[in-house]
Amino acid sequence: MSAQEWVALVFLIAGCFFYLAGTIGLLRFGDVHSRLHALTKADNLGLMLVCASLAVLAANWRITALLVLTWLLGLLAATVSAHLIARHARRVEK
Repeated sequence: MSAQEWVALVFLIAGCFFYLAGTIGLLRFGDVHSRLHALTKADNLGLMLVCASLAVLAANWRITALLVLTWLLGLLAATVSAHLIARHARRVEK
């Protein structure tokens, strides 16, 4: 294996670890806000590392740009959905 493949493998394993950590946080934490925090932070970092792994192996800059765009759209979607869920949970708690 080349050095490029080793770097991609390390990023991929780290990304899978953060996905697993976010999932465990979602299942183990008690309140909605803690669950959202664990899930959005860990999953966003996991998505970034998986996209970085694929970008290292990418053949050209166009694929890398699409992976960055995918990561940014994932960040936006996670932020908006977490905000809406937290706002709804706050209204229900009152």
